[in-house]
Formats: sequence, structure tokens, C-alpha cells
Amino acid sequence: MSTTLESPATLERDVVARRLAEVRARTLELVGVLDWPTLRRQHVPILSPMVWDLGHVGLFEETWIGQRLAGRPPLVDGYQRMFDPVSNPRPTREGLPLPEPAQLLDYLQRVRAETLEVLASGADGGDPRLLSGGYVFEMVAEHEEQHQETLLQAMQVLESAPYAPPRRRGLPPPRPVEPGMIRIPAGRFAMGATGEGFAYDNELRSHEVDVAELWIDRFPVTHGEYLAFVEDEGYRRREPWSDAGWAWLREEGVEAPGNWSRAGGGWRVRFMDRVLPLPTDVPVVHVCYWEADAYARWAGKRLPTEAEWEKAALWDPRLGRARRYPWGDQPPNTDRANVDQLAFQPAPIGAFPKGASAYGVEQTLGDVWEWTASDFRAYPGFAAYPYAEYSEIFFGDQYKVLRGGSWATRPAVARGTLRNWDYPIRRQIFAGIRCARGAS
Repeated sequence: MSTTLESPATLERDVVARRLAEVRARTLELVGVLDWPTLRRQHVPILSPMVWDLGHVGLFEETWIGQRLAGRPPLVDGYQRMFDPVSNPRPTREGLPLPEPAQLLDYLQRVRAETLEVLASGADGGDPRLLSGGYVFEMVAEHEEQHQETLLQAMQVLESAPYAPPRRRGLPPPRPVEPGMIRIPAGRFAMGATGEGFAYDNELRSHEVDVAELWIDRFPVTHGEYLAFVEDEGYRRREPWSDAGWAWLREEGVEAPGNWSRAGGGWRVRFMDRVLPLPTDVPVVHVCYWEADAYARWAGKRLPTEAEWEKAALWDPRLGRARRYPWGDQPPNTDRANVDQLAFQPAPIGAFPKGASAYGVEQTLGDVWEWTASDFRAYPGFAAYPYAEYSEIFFGDQYKVLRGGSWATRPAVARGTLRNWDYPIRRQIFAGIRCARGAS
């Protein structure tokens, strides 16, 4: 598993170099089993051609290391525009003159060579904060890791040419559990990152929030639980849906989550290259916000707010402080959470008792991102850094927050305070559901 660059007094250049090398090796491993036409094609309009993602990863690194720290000129004319997401919205990217395999690999290698030269030089671009604790290098590493998850989303939709993972990590067996709900008492807690270790600007700063008493699901909603909603005509009846959710459903005409398919009188589910009979004890995945909201209404519950989710997942009432991860301050491992991509699917509920939060809520980190009821907004005292385009331009009521990471999230990214966000119509995300309800 990868490790973040935590905040040493001096920048340990060999640690940075190893971190970047490990991240790149994983990227190339994930895409290495696909042929070039598959990587070049745009399989759905909301996901880029995988070649574009790879070029964008290189451009981001070059921009922040070679150009921002050292003031070097662009390595390849035209790439700054070609791989800029603002200049080229997703539906347009397949039509770009994307590089051929040798060109792309050469570019990535040249960028990395430049990065290592700049790392050795100690250049800081006039902003020492970029080098403090290796901040800018960790930002580059996590940016690439987040694009690894985007690449896996594209691979998941390859129905005509299923993606065969290069290697697969086994999952622990399920254990007998009682799903139920966990009571979270009322009270204030400290929400958000403390500034120790790497964090994106939207995770900062830690601030106190009052949360009323609530109950929250012990586990994410399973395929079996969601199947009951489907079989109860959940996709045909108006009652469980909000107005916006019902409008989305009428337009899309779907009848089940994104990776389900009919099999005789029942259902199958596809996790990357594996098509299985519906596993009733595994968290449901590939549902959009509107589906999650409708399921929660149908179940007589609701989606938790972002603050409710974070308190249930991270707050330790005995210590009076938040944990970095649900189980404590130690980084994820295979005993605590299903992250780091190589399982290539969610794990059965109950598989990670050592990953429980202080309140006893389980599998909040890994397996599936969890939709919350909250819009993506700035925390009090927010300050954009090092660039406004990462978070600030997305604040508002158009995006919903997802928390907790998925099986496709790298360990460094899957920290408890990380905030993901997307449009409520998105189903390509490895997203699922955890419900809540008020105390009364």
C-alpha cells in the first residue's frame, strides 16, 4: 500500500521519489492489460478516453513541479491545452489529436525525469509552503491516485471487452452480523482536517459542529437490501422519489443499479471482469444520489448529512477528538478496510470488524463511496490553496458530497476527512448508500 508524505522537518527526497515511483507503477499496471484502441476510445460521454487521463496526469505533474517550482518551459507544445480539463470538456476529448503510445510514454518519462531534477534542486517557486512536508509532491501523487480510480470507472463500463485485472487480492470471508442501526448521541464535535499531514483545501479547517442525536446504519446497504426495493416496484412507483429524482428516473428509464443485469427470473452483477449471481451480503454499488435518496425514503430513513457521517465515522467520544481513520490513527491495511484497488469489488458486510469506528459503525472507509445529503460547500474559514480550481469553483448546490472512499481508492486518499463530490445523476462512481434517521 502507498504511504503519504506526512510532514518531516526536512524534505526526504528519496522518500518522495519512491512514493511517486510506486504511484506510477500502479497506474501503468492497471492500464497495461488493455490494448491501445480500448485506451483511446471514449466509452461513455462522462468519462474521458483513458489516454487523455494518462496525459492529464503527466501535465498536472509537469505544471506543478517543472513549471511552478522551477519555472521551466512546457516539454511538449500543445499539451497544456490538450490535457486541460477546462479547455476540453469530457464529451470533446475523443476528438482531440491524442498522442500515440510511444509519444505518451515518452512524455510521462520526460516529465518524471524533470520532476526528479527539480526535487534534487530544492526549487520552491517562491512559495516555501509547496515544499513543506513535501506538500506539492504529495498533491501530485494523490492527483494521480484519484485518476487511477477514474480509470477503473472507465474499465468497469467495458461490457463488450471486460477488463481483466492484472492481479487480484482476496477478501476476508463474511462473518455473521446483525445489520441494524447505531445510536450517535447529540453533541458538538470537531469536523474537518486539523492540518497535520496532507489535506486538500476543502478539508480544512477543523471546526466545531453541533449534531443532533441520530441513528445510522451499522453497515452500507447491501445488494440484498436494495433488491427488496427493486422488487417492491421501487423504480416504477412515484412515492419514494423526490421531484428531481423522479424527473431523472423518467428521463433515464433505468430499473436497477448500473452494474446489474437480468438473468432469467433474477439478477446478476458485474464487478469488472466478473459477472456473478447477485451477492446479497455485499454493499450495493453504482447508484446515483437520486437512487440512494429514493431507497432511503422507501426504507423509512434518509441519507445522513456530511457532518453526521463524519461524527459517526471519526469522532472518539472517550478521547474527545476525531480519529484520522475510523479505527484510529494507523493507516489502512487489509485487516481494517477494503481499499487499494486490488480486490476489484466491495467486500461482504462484517468483513472488517477491526475497522469499526468508536461508535461501532463499520465499513465507513472503503468498499463504496457513500452519498450524503449535503451540498458541497466551503468550511468556515476556507482559503483556496494552492489553486482555486481544485475546490472553490465547485462549491454550491449543484454537487452532492460523498464520503469514505471505495475499494478503488488508494490508502493515502482514503482518509476520513476527504470529501468527494459529484452531480447527483452520476452512476459511474463506485458509490453506495448508508442510511440515517432522527432520534424521534
